[in-house]
Amino acid sequence: MAFLIIGLVLLAIISFVPQWWTRSILKKHSQPHPSLPGNAHAFAEHLINKFQLNDVRIEELPADSVHGDHYDPIDKMVRLSYQNYHSNSLTAIVTTAHEIGHALQHQANYEPLLTRTEMVERSQWLQKFSGIALMATPVLIPLMHTPIIGMVTFAAGFIAMGIPVLIHLSTLPVEFDASYKRALPLLEEGEYLDKKDMKRARHILTACAMTYVSSSLASLFNLWKWFSGFRR
Repeated sequence: MAFLIIGLVLLAIISFVPQWWTRSILKKHSQPHPSLPGNAHAFAEHLINKFQLNDVRIEELPADSVHGDHYDPIDKMVRLSYQNYHSNSLTAIVTTAHEIGHALQHQANYEPLLTRTEMVERSQWLQKFSGIALMATPVLIPLMHTPIIGMVTFAAGFIAMGIPVLIHLSTLPVEFDASYKRALPLLEEGEYLDKKDMKRARHILTACAMTYVSSSLASLFNLWKWFSGFRR
């Protein structure tokens, strides 16, 4: 028991640190830039035209959206947060380069991105099944006195908590590739930023990738917490 508690505490701390660092870096560079022309929306349009991403569109997320900046490979849509869409801050510009990096992955049929997309699509029906099974458990237990119900409950819970872990872990190489092999060369070769801003851009790109590291750790923490509770 003590081992599990210590493990949960350590995992919670490890999950929190990347989130805190990521948010602090993105916030630090979120102020309007004094010399960068245009905003993130205009920069995204420029990159789409430059790299001939003709079927990729740009969408502004609502101000109250729970989703952050992301590329949707199913709809081929670069979705930018309300704050970044209208901003020319380093955070907005570099984050946009990162999301365009995903679109470039898609254009090149980058296998890890395609695998992750397929995994997300296939996992949706499994999570729906697990949700139905978990909701039905309280009704079935009084009616069916059999250990099978417990096994079904465990399997449904493991699917609901375990699938996000697998998806987030599969996301990590995709995110690091988008940051360092797509967005960083894009910014350097295009000479969009000076040397000082390029150094800051590296930190922002690391933060973009670390967003998914923290999500992976948070999903792992939730799975361990659920498993510990189930064992009791």
